[in-house]
Amino acid sequence: MPTSSSDEFDVILDARGLMCPMPVLKTKKALRDVATGGILKVLATDPGSVADMKSFCEMTGNHLRSSEQEDDVFIYYVEKSPA
Repeated sequence: MPTSSSDEFDVILDARGLMCPMPVLKTKKALRDVATGGILKVLATDPGSVADMKSFCEMTGNHLRSSEQEDDVFIYYVEKSPA
């Protein structure tokens, strides 16, 4: 799993406590408020979000810049790609 060396982002989404597919659905919605090239930081506690976020980014063309885990929280940095 890639790691992040910085904590730079434009918008944060707190999806902790939500189960599949909600973290990905909320990510899709939150990306509407992020400018192209901007970074959305997503916090999730669902272990299934690891595979889901990777698949979501591959399917939508957005870039999963990094991901990490702190205790029971998965943290994703998603860069919005041009539509």
